[in-house]
Amino acid sequence: MNNFPDPHDLRVFAIVVRKAGFSAAAEELGASPAYVSKRIRILEETLATKLLHRTTRRVAVTEEGERVFHWAQRVLDDMDQLMQEVAITRREPRGTLRVSCSFGFGRLIVAPAFSKMAEKYPALQVRLELVDRLIDVAAEGFDLDVRVGDEIAPHLIARRLATNHRVLCAAPAYLARRAAPKQLSELAAHDCLVIKERDHPFGVWRLKSGTAEQSVKVTGPLSSNHGEVVVQWALDGRGIALRSMWDVGAHLRSGRLVRVLPEWRQEANVWAVYPTRLQVSAKVRVCVEYLQEYFQREVCLG
Repeated sequence: MNNFPDPHDLRVFAIVVRKAGFSAAAEELGASPAYVSKRIRILEETLATKLLHRTTRRVAVTEEGERVFHWAQRVLDDMDQLMQEVAITRREPRGTLRVSCSFGFGRLIVAPAFSKMAEKYPALQVRLELVDRLIDVAAEGFDLDVRVGDEIAPHLIARRLATNHRVLCAAPAYLARRAAPKQLSELAAHDCLVIKERDHPFGVWRLKSGTAEQSVKVTGPLSSNHGEVVVQWALDGRGIALRSMWDVGAHLRSGRLVRVLPEWRQEANVWAVYPTRLQVSAKVRVCVEYLQEYFQREVCLG
């Protein structure tokens, strides 16, 4: 036997046995007796055995047919159970959810969100991994990547979770020591706190002012791959940083940091990036919807 039997043929056969006839089975299936006869013949050919004795009024099950019938019942019951569980999984969040995010945003913003989400969905197990590189969501087995920044490959599925942007800022002590730049090109002569974080090009700041867009190459004595380190250096008066409002908004409001060239900014919205459409997986859909609501309710992105 080179082929597995078609599950539909097994179902047709089981109905024929229960109804003890082709016509009654055809009526239940909403098909013709000829169609039922054809599917039984294909199943017998696939299994290379005779399943039914046909008479003018009834069908009788052969010895082999009895074994196939009981076997088919188990297979069909298992398939029905599988389909029910898949349908439940699409509606109710359960199982393990693998999520990736960058260091700073993941620790300060996403981790507290998942802590609260765990109370609402106890059957969902979140495995949050913080990384400093761009994740290939599907290839690396992640269900979801929470990403800061608008550069998203067109083949990925994404939903914006929150509006955010990056700003230039420095401590008053630094600006007292060094004259604040008056135009973007002057940043090249300043101590800039450079960060290599995930998909951000190292030492190149792309900024917008209205419809104008410009890139500037910056350098400085201090650089890191961790945003929290760069913010601390900025607070220490070591230079100018380009950081997200979620990261420096509180420091700007308190006066510990001040905006530099405030007309310039870099769009850096927060996105949920995932490999499958939301209606396929309840755990991904619920997570995305919860994060979107959480950011709107509890996170000040400035």
